[in-house]
Amino acid sequence: MAPDLKPGSRLDELTVPPISRHTLALFAGASGDHNPIHVDLDVAKSAGLDDVFAHGMLSMAYLARLLTNNFPPDKLRSYRVRFAAITPVHGRPSCQAVVNGITDVDGERVATLDLTVTLADGTVTLTGEASVALD
Repeated sequence: MAPDLKPGSRLDELTVPPISRHTLALFAGASGDHNPIHVDLDVAKSAGLDDVFAHGMLSMAYLARLLTNNFPPDKLRSYRVRFAAITPVHGRPSCQAVVNGITDVDGERVATLDLTVTLADGTVTLTGEASVALD
């Protein structure tokens, strides 16, 4: 469980290895998302891109790992994201969570977390919010 939290507290950042083509192929198989733009260089180039890029849901999964590294899954009350930019192959996402507030909801202390996934160059690829029970 995350340490005592208060508004402004930050969870320990989760940084994952650079996104490889192998990771993209494995995620396509695991998720069932076989859109070739994520694994086929020719398709990506025909769409005007320099290379393939990661599934948005892969970044969402890494962000979920940040949450479950800090809270038991049964404490997660809500989780939503907005995809803001693509993650290129070889990009290195870092996942962050900051406590926005803590309230009582139906007898539980619940923390609302602001979420972001950022690349090394500062590009924010995903934003979101999660609510987790603290009790």
